[in-house]
Amino acid sequence: MALERQVRAKIAGKRNPEQEKEAQEWIESIIGKKFPPGETFEDVIKDGQVLCHLMNKISPGSVPKINTSGGQFKMMENINMFQKALKDYGVDDVDVFQTVDLWEKKDIAQVVTTLFALGRTTYKHAEWPGPYLGPKPSEECKREFTEEQLRAGESVIGLQAGSNKGATQAGQSLGATRKILLGK
Repeated sequence: MALERQVRAKIAGKRNPEQEKEAQEWIESIIGKKFPPGETFEDVIKDGQVLCHLMNKISPGSVPKINTSGGQFKMMENINMFQKALKDYGVDDVDVFQTVDLWEKKDIAQVVTTLFALGRTTYKHAEWPGPYLGPKPSEECKREFTEEQLRAGESVIGLQAGSNKGATQAGQSLGATRKILLGK
């Protein structure tokens, strides 16, 4: 029982209230609706309905049917449909939370990480006008070198080659020198 409490405390320690607030404001601005006052972030998104609406605003039609009733199984199905839509949109598998992370509130920090991954992915879609969440991902910075530049690099002796601009380890002795005793 004590171990379970420690694990829960450790997971709760990973949560970042500022990131959760930023993710919540991003969701609210996209779906055009504020979260109910007094309800926690994870309770509002727990059944997956808000997340499905978010995905349909970002990528229209990506979640064809959103369950509004039907019990636990139907609500978990919403989360699964949201996750499928995320992957189809271009969010990497490694960035997508597990259904139980949200449904059982096991790892809300991972859910927020997924939302930030979605926010980063929106930058890659020219049809998305914004708003965005998180930093813009870097783009490829391809460099072209001429044959002459490549050859010039071959004549440079790297500093790992045993010298450092004239400084060597010659004459350096730290501690006692090694003695080899023969015949004992």
